[in-house]
Amino acid sequence: MRYTFAEFTLDTELGELAQAGQVVQVEPRAFALLWHLLSNANRLVTKDELIAAIWGGRIVTDAAISTLVKTVRRTVGDDGKSQRLIRTVHGRGFRFVGSLSESIPATTKTEDRRQLEEAPIQTSRPSIAVLPFRGVGDMEGWEAMADAVPAELISSLSRLKWLRVLARGSTFRFRDPVPDMAVIRTDLGATYCLAGNVEIMGRRVSITAELSDTRDGEVIWAEKFSGNIDDIHQIRTDLVRLICSGLELHINIHETERARLRPPASLDAWSLYHFGLHHMYRFTAKDNSIAADYLAKSTHLDPGFARAFAARSFTAFQAAFVGYGNDRAVDVDNARRFAEKCLEIDRLDPFGNFNFGRSFWLNGDHDSGQAYLERSIGLSPSFAHGLYARSHADMIAGQGARAIESAKDAIALSPLDPFLYAMYQAKALGHLHLGEKDQACRDTDTGAREPGAHYIVTTIASAVNMVSGRETQAQYWRDKTLTRRPDASIAQFFAAIPLRDPGVKTDIHRALTELGFPEH
Repeated sequence: MRYTFAEFTLDTELGELAQAGQVVQVEPRAFALLWHLLSNANRLVTKDELIAAIWGGRIVTDAAISTLVKTVRRTVGDDGKSQRLIRTVHGRGFRFVGSLSESIPATTKTEDRRQLEEAPIQTSRPSIAVLPFRGVGDMEGWEAMADAVPAELISSLSRLKWLRVLARGSTFRFRDPVPDMAVIRTDLGATYCLAGNVEIMGRRVSITAELSDTRDGEVIWAEKFSGNIDDIHQIRTDLVRLICSGLELHINIHETERARLRPPASLDAWSLYHFGLHHMYRFTAKDNSIAADYLAKSTHLDPGFARAFAARSFTAFQAAFVGYGNDRAVDVDNARRFAEKCLEIDRLDPFGNFNFGRSFWLNGDHDSGQAYLERSIGLSPSFAHGLYARSHADMIAGQGARAIESAKDAIALSPLDPFLYAMYQAKALGHLHLGEKDQACRDTDTGAREPGAHYIVTTIASAVNMVSGRETQAQYWRDKTLTRRPDASIAQFFAAIPLRDPGVKTDIHRALTELGFPEH
């Protein structure tokens, strides 16, 4: 993709920023921030979103964000006073406001096709070494815990089909207090390393874990859990669940950042897959199409790449569910077909089972795929998307309490998840089923403000607020919906969200009618 603004051109294929045809030197993180703002120029980009996209979700101060934004502004001839290109929305984030055009160079398409024909079949699936944790403080009586936590992590992570987990017999030989990432990479061939501490001081226990890239030693994510010594086993369980869920998000973000710095000809199936995910989780028609193209290239290079086929099912589902494509029947067929292909290659892939189970929703059948959605959780209990899907299905069935519980679990496991908007909306409708209107409004407003929220989500927000007597807020979300999708209708809403509880369905139908949504 090529973005042109003022006298600048940012070329994502070449990884270059040019001013009047001359390449401008820009540090990778500043390049990534500018790219993110340009590709989301139609909306506000929150600070939390930038932290997730640019820093991989690590703790970052406002000063660090401001410094990077200042660097980008200086690079493109902008400043904090004029803000002619990058505008600060105080307390919330930033937005690109300059005149912008986008294009895909024709030569790139031809070159991509040639590269696909010549490129070797590769899937650079990452590997991870989980090292024994270090005991700190008063460990008497708890010495085994420093090995028990990483051993449990190895067992749980081995269920993640996209990640190769090295055996305990190999990794537990490395017991240095400060592990040498270069040695671990050389001796074990690991792409990532997970190390940590178990610290006991009196009646307090803290368990920390740190994920590093062995290729350069960079720490890309860290977590810490603390509590009373009596709760140590619950703390351990919570940490294992959070790490299993968080690794997918943070490794995906990190791999995408690395792939951006590589020339297009060197991209293998794994890198193309991550580029696809990067666009897939933006939830716009344009990005969904770009994602589908990257993912098709990925499966072309490696026809046995199960998870890439699952992601292709995801993009087809999104096109059919939200109405991105021109032929819904084709999208519905592809959503099922690509998920089936994934399971044909690897029937134990949680993401594949999730996508296959969800594909039945497109035909209004929320029951036939439920076993596959449950299997996705059984295969990986920390799979936040599976928990969201269970919540959605329970909400459709009118099981409000169960929908709330699964949504809460999904949000707790993956607080930066691209699906956060959907998790909150399933939870909101769960509360509405129970008559808990105030909480329903809080959740629906939160979900509708999340990045990626599409017109069905803002339609839910307008309906829930109207049912709850908050007409002004309901009208606000109605206007947002109709701006994004002028043809939004009540029939479209219930085709996507076929509620079974007659009382709730009647209330929402009445609310949407009163707000002026057409029937068809």
